[in-house]
Amino acid sequence: MQFDDDADLDTSEVQDVRGSRIPGGRATVGGGIAGVIALVLGLLFGVGPDQLGLTSDGPDPAATASSAGQVQESCLKGQDANSREDCRTVAVVNSVQDFWRQEFRRRSAEYEGARTVLFSGRVGTACGSATSAVGPFYCPGDRRVYLDLGFFDDLRTKFGSSGGPFAQAYVVAHEYGHHVQNLMGTLARSQDGRQGEDSNAVKVELQADCYAGVWAHHATTTPDESTGRPLITELTRADIRDGLDAAAAVGDDRIQERYQGRVTPESWTHGSAAQRQRWFSTGFRTGDMARCDTFG
Repeated sequence: MQFDDDADLDTSEVQDVRGSRIPGGRATVGGGIAGVIALVLGLLFGVGPDQLGLTSDGPDPAATASSAGQVQESCLKGQDANSREDCRTVAVVNSVQDFWRQEFRRRSAEYEGARTVLFSGRVGTACGSATSAVGPFYCPGDRRVYLDLGFFDDLRTKFGSSGGPFAQAYVVAHEYGHHVQNLMGTLARSQDGRQGEDSNAVKVELQADCYAGVWAHHATTTPDESTGRPLITELTRADIRDGLDAAAAVGDDRIQERYQGRVTPESWTHGSAAQRQRWFSTGFRTGDMARCDTFG
């Protein structure tokens, strides 16, 4: 996965609060076994931590200034994305939103951008206060994606993914798939209180995987609006394999087998490894969001 060295990165799409102190409130899930349980329940959940019982007791806390804002100072060009993980995240966010902005315009609709918040430890959101244990998530209340970059290490060490830059890009693109669903009014369909392999919760997650694949299909041909050139210049077969491996690693059956020792489809919230791979592949093969109807 390579980025145009000379491209300008738009850091306004990413808020970096790593190292900030979050005053007030307290999350109800910490480390240890509780953190593992939160990961099993909340990984790439797509909605805010209030749905996981992680809401703080106080009002939505705000970050105070400390060592925050690293990406604004260091992530200026595509060459930075080729050498730094946090800058790569900025570039992926830029590419994903470039695509969806143009896709919505093609459909005579307006895409409203969403910022990604990079945090460490825990963070306050419009959906409540959450620790890093819940994994990446999208909060519809403030239309932001929340990501602790340490999760990418967990993806390899705790979930057995091969890792790699595109595995990380898949995670980001999946969360922006939830933003697209929110704009289109389909995200709320997951909030009917049901679980299981045929639930709307699973269908929403699989559609977000498909949308991630649609972006990947167009990633090397979507022109950046500031330069007119694609921000991503190369995606290899190995990159796509890493993305598929990451999708499988966070399948409900894989996670349950690893942490419970048994598979219980009636409690699934995201879909099996095979389902997640299949829907990402559908989006990547067709490049057509209309083919991502997981509810049909």
